[in-house]
Amino acid sequence: MLTDDLLADYAEHCDLLELSTAGKRVRLTGADEFLERHGDLVAWLERPIPTRLVDLERSSGAWPFVAFALLHGQLAVDFDFLAAKHAGPTFAKALAAIYPDDLVMLRRAAERLRWAAAWTHSVLAEALVLAVAFSRCAPSALSVEALEVLRQAIQATPHYSAAVRRSPFAVRRSKLSHLHSLGRLLYEARVVDRPPVHRRGAGPGNLASRLSVVGAPEIRRVMLAYLQARQAVLKVATIRDLTSSLASFGEFLSERFPELSSLAQLERSHIEAFCSFLPTRRWRVQHSCDRQISVLTVISTLIDLRSFLDDIRAWGWAEAPRRRLVFSSDIPRPPRALPRALPPDVDAALMEAVAGLTDRFARVGLTVLRGAGLRIGELLGLELDCVSDYGPAGRWLRVPLGKLDTERSIPLDPTTFGAIEEWAVTRGDQRALPHELDGRMVDFLFLEQGRRPGHTRIERGLRDAVRAAGLTGTDGLPLRVVPHQLRHTYATSLVNAGMSLQGLMALLGHQTPEMTMRYATLASPTLRRAYDEAVGKLRPRIPLASVGRPAVPDRVEWLASEMLKTRVAHGYCAREVVAEACPYANICESCAYFVTTAEFAPVLERQLADVQALRDDAIARGWESEVARHERVISTLEGHLRRLETSS
Repeated sequence: MLTDDLLADYAEHCDLLELSTAGKRVRLTGADEFLERHGDLVAWLERPIPTRLVDLERSSGAWPFVAFALLHGQLAVDFDFLAAKHAGPTFAKALAAIYPDDLVMLRRAAERLRWAAAWTHSVLAEALVLAVAFSRCAPSALSVEALEVLRQAIQATPHYSAAVRRSPFAVRRSKLSHLHSLGRLLYEARVVDRPPVHRRGAGPGNLASRLSVVGAPEIRRVMLAYLQARQAVLKVATIRDLTSSLASFGEFLSERFPELSSLAQLERSHIEAFCSFLPTRRWRVQHSCDRQISVLTVISTLIDLRSFLDDIRAWGWAEAPRRRLVFSSDIPRPPRALPRALPPDVDAALMEAVAGLTDRFARVGLTVLRGAGLRIGELLGLELDCVSDYGPAGRWLRVPLGKLDTERSIPLDPTTFGAIEEWAVTRGDQRALPHELDGRMVDFLFLEQGRRPGHTRIERGLRDAVRAAGLTGTDGLPLRVVPHQLRHTYATSLVNAGMSLQGLMALLGHQTPEMTMRYATLASPTLRRAYDEAVGKLRPRIPLASVGRPAVPDRVEWLASEMLKTRVAHGYCAREVVAEACPYANICESCAYFVTTAEFAPVLERQLADVQALRDDAIARGWESEVARHERVISTLEGHLRRLETSS
């Protein structure tokens, strides 16, 4: 039973609220009367919820007292009562008076996240008071586990329908949104050690439910067991795709071969029938559409099926087929898709419209995608210290490990660097987040109000820019442009400007020449002929990248020299390395009629340093003719500089 100490603490609390004399008297009198009527508050909280609500209505001033006891950690309360009573402003004011230092700490964290004052107040008044009352913990002592228990209670309670004039689902969704934001706020304030997890799309879904289309119970059981075994080593998205592949195969067997009850009964004829059916299958998604699945979906489904059957055979499962049934020849070759680069006029109009977007993230993100040729996942994974200044070599963007597990550096033009700098300045100081792949703490460049913006805003911004630029297709509708086309446009422009295959491979992060060769088909006819002639010679000369390593050693220095090598007075040189040394390179410096004076000495010295760097690079790569050419130019330049020193 609670003692008079609670009333004394409550009287001090009322003083902190700066109530009028009459207001304080009403509250204290109401608390006394309520305790006289219900002396044992613990027993009172065990009464039915409707009875408790009636008791509070009959006793004026009783609810502020009960709220104080709950927030002070004196009472353990069921969440359904909190939901049915609807905390309201009484809880928020009491919380601010009981834990003033904690509230100051959280408001400062909200300022670092650049939250609007109204949203900060809403999160503290709606979510924090519930978390403190339900967990009986001070704000600074809340834990991830306590927030998870509260989330489950919000999901389960049936009492939100009477709180406001909205559906229970809308109220529940609002409460969960506030709770998610509270988790971000507590993480930024370093109260908890993990940021909240986005529940939408966080898991592969109910695997058993997704396999319900498989009619044979034994086949469905084996598929479910296989998926559960693979969950330990595969990403969530991979498990989703694998589930879809197995479900489509199991459904096909149920409809076409209902007599099959076990995978051990599978024969080659069943696989051949599925291979014939699969390209005709229609999409069945959440919003169904009467459209055939793509060739890539056919390929991925057959690869998943082959892995499934091979794995259960290798694991010695009794239900596995007796022999291998799916072969490489069953899997169609993927189509050789060409890069979809934008025409120069469309590219210019689109990027001009991008510069006028009001969404800063979309404007900066699209500018960086186009200016550095990034994949959208690489853009979102950039870290705060991603720009390096290499002095004479300029500023370079360091792209972390991405799609092909390669790290690379990309030179930045002033526009792209300015966009990154604009975002970094407005981003502010926010706490690092764990990386989704390995859990290491990362200061992501693109962080906004404590969370990482997603690809949908990039896509929406691109659509807005297309409309603003007035770009339309042949049907008169807005032109369909996807973010990856900006990467294709970036690469194609470099190819047409004379960038070598090796240089483009390094900039794009490709591991094989074939990946880069596709861009040659979009380049000028001269370049395409040069690339076609070079196919057989390139392979032994280009080192393939290993996992976690760049495609070339010392990529910054090499790429800087590569770009320097292609630059001439009025354009770019398209000559490939496989064509051996150019007989016309540095022809003026080697000409007997070439005359220079002392005013050009600094230029010659810089040129000498550049050529020496190119020679060293050629030596490392074993390009003997290039080494010989650079040695001749070095000898000539050193001779010119000696004559200038003698004449002075």
